[in-house]
Amino acid sequence: MSTCASIEPPCPIAVIGAGTMGHGIAQVAAVAGFTVHLTDTRAEALNTARTRIADNLSGALQRGKLSREDADAALRRITTSPDLRAAVQTARLIIEAVVEDIGVKRAIFAAIGGLAPADAIVATNTSALSIASIAEAAREPARVVGMHFFNPVHIMKLVEIVAHTNADSECVSAAADFAQQLGKTPIVVRDSPGFASSRLGVTLGLEAMRMVQEGVASAKDIDTAMELGYGHPMGPLRVSDLVGLDVRLHIAEYLHRELKAPHFEPPRILREKVAKGELGKKSGRGFYDWSS
Repeated sequence: MSTCASIEPPCPIAVIGAGTMGHGIAQVAAVAGFTVHLTDTRAEALNTARTRIADNLSGALQRGKLSREDADAALRRITTSPDLRAAVQTARLIIEAVVEDIGVKRAIFAAIGGLAPADAIVATNTSALSIASIAEAAREPARVVGMHFFNPVHIMKLVEIVAHTNADSECVSAAADFAQQLGKTPIVVRDSPGFASSRLGVTLGLEAMRMVQEGVASAKDIDTAMELGYGHPMGPLRVSDLVGLDVRLHIAEYLHRELKAPHFEPPRILREKVAKGELGKKSGRGFYDWSS
């Protein structure tokens, strides 16, 4: 069992899932001085994650955000392995960052139970799913919290800490403190579908999509209206393209099902774009052309 009394560098943490969010979380934790064990069942995902982290650190070096010594040290703090037991067995904090599928997440939380220290805090990185439902699969449900990071993790400053009804208040506070150590600003919200950020962000994004569908204005002009008229750093349609339109659709369907509110019903244009493979930046086209 870990002898680390609190979640402070260089405490070992584990990140499960080496995709877009997982490798971003691993990077910012390593830069903050934590020992990071990044795990994924896909060897190719781990290789890609390490390359992307190295590229991001190189970019930070070129922009003067990190010194060469700090960038190299951060990369050395990250260990990658497909072995879940090896990744979590000494971790003080475990952050699951896999696909937004509650069944997959619950299976991972159940598997962690016999592998991780009993006093480890276990967090799920989800933008909308029920933390309480995920926690039910854990050995110690009270030690489960939501930690909703935003993409790209190394740039976005917000972390949404989500507390379910039976969460240990000290674990919730420890998760918020950890986010601050990463240079993030945490907010604490109650476990409710979509939390605060997704519930509001998806509402705005879906309405913007309906406006494009109805020919009210172009995607660019709608985004400009929110950027210059309301001070948003990025318009809702460009944000949707960056998040992934398939992800937006999945979240909208979940919120519509759980909250039964008509404004969460996905518009036809979103379903059509996803069906055509126009998923946003990752596919080269969404509401914008990202191919150039």
